[in-house]
Amino acid sequence: MVMRKILALILMAVSLLGAAPKKPKLVVAIVIDQFRYDYLTRYRSDYHGGFDLLLTKGARFTNARYQHFPTVTAVGHSIFLSGAMPALSGIVANTWYDREAGMQVSSVSDPETTLVGGLPGVGSSPRRMLVDTVGDELKIADDSQSRVIGISLKDRAAILPAGHMANAAYWFDSKSGKFVSSTYYFAEAPAWVKEANATRPADRYAGQTWLGHQMPQAGQLYSAIEATPYGNEIVEDFAERALAAEQLGQRGVTDLLAVSFSSNDYVGHAYGPDSPEARAISAATDELLGKFFSALDRAVGLDNVLVVLTADHGVAPVPEVNAARHMPGGRMPDGVIAKTVQDTLSKKYGKFDWITASLESVVYLNRELIAVRKLDLAEVERTAAEALAGVPHVFRVYTGAQLTGGQAMEDSVGRMAMNGYFPRRGADLEVLTDPYWIFGSTGTTHGLPFGYDTHVPVIFLGSGIRPGEYDNNITPNDIAPTLATILRVETPSGSVGRVLVEMFGQ
Repeated sequence: MVMRKILALILMAVSLLGAAPKKPKLVVAIVIDQFRYDYLTRYRSDYHGGFDLLLTKGARFTNARYQHFPTVTAVGHSIFLSGAMPALSGIVANTWYDREAGMQVSSVSDPETTLVGGLPGVGSSPRRMLVDTVGDELKIADDSQSRVIGISLKDRAAILPAGHMANAAYWFDSKSGKFVSSTYYFAEAPAWVKEANATRPADRYAGQTWLGHQMPQAGQLYSAIEATPYGNEIVEDFAERALAAEQLGQRGVTDLLAVSFSSNDYVGHAYGPDSPEARAISAATDELLGKFFSALDRAVGLDNVLVVLTADHGVAPVPEVNAARHMPGGRMPDGVIAKTVQDTLSKKYGKFDWITASLESVVYLNRELIAVRKLDLAEVERTAAEALAGVPHVFRVYTGAQLTGGQAMEDSVGRMAMNGYFPRRGADLEVLTDPYWIFGSTGTTHGLPFGYDTHVPVIFLGSGIRPGEYDNNITPNDIAPTLATILRVETPSGSVGRVLVEMFGQ
């Protein structure tokens, strides 16, 4: 009798939630790079455009937090439409040391490709990502009739959400001032891309001033605009061109357009989350999203579009700003991690080069040397970890052996470290600093498992999505399986999230 009552309650709850929304003509997946959740509430009075529409008409999840370490751009973008943790996807950082190749690589670097549309150079691709995305499953389901396109200033931000089967990914080349792609997608850029580049989209900002920051006339212009709203503007303009030229959502099948706005990240790194610049670019992004949504409405009709918006990570306050308000935090000494490891291992095992690569808070040990000296790798890792634990403002140190064997501390931070560790690419030592303590001599950064780096917006907007504020705990990994359910396609292969059924139904 009790079981029958429980079953009845479950069925009633499901009926109240409603079925999944109708399949849209176009999915628009938006990432705001380095956009903390509190930017939505802190600057709410400034929003009268796209953020305002999302906040008043969308399903807003107020407690979405990433569950991995490190919280960086490549990892967040890889999770967005795959739902996979780095431990499954292999995207463990923006860059890592490739032990087989004996060199540092980026998450999307691909020496088998070349750039298309700009100056000659090595291209990029999604080949290092070991799982698929919603876009891949969409194309598999309809025999590649759907079109999937990714756009951003950054190559990794354009490529990783779009997936392996994408028709194209486009990113801005700060050397040529053009949007480029790679031979992974095609040998020659489409005509509409050539036409867009022929307008020299960034050149119109030469000499302009934003909050006292004047753009150079030439030379460094293309890099300079990245840390201003102008960078987002050229991305949005290019996305509108793609919408029209590719007839996205207008061909009788469901298409997917993934757009990542990177300028917020460049601004945040340079000036910090408490700066006038951070507030100004948030307001400018709101206005730009309003423009983009109007274009979508004209071309496809917003009732036929499903929008999902999130961020790839947050950001720490500038240490000096925190100090002024009597908050904890500071800057780690340059090179302290590598020096501590090198000195410790040299003292115990002999004066040799014990480090193959060191990328701020991660260390790749010289495994060949360790083997030649007939030492146990796990023991060498422990020796270094014990020394690092004594460095001021080091919060945790995890060894490769701990993370591979699932022996990290059984708390949320340890689980996040294990979620982010892929043995073939992961470092031998991973160092987490105390809250608000960062590496770098200027500006600020992100990457830690604390709230200011993990808490981000997740908002859905579209027909069949119940508007409102949802305060339950979720993770951005839930986005991919939710989209797959709405699109009636297979859930991406590495997805570990759940379907956000609570927002289904009007």
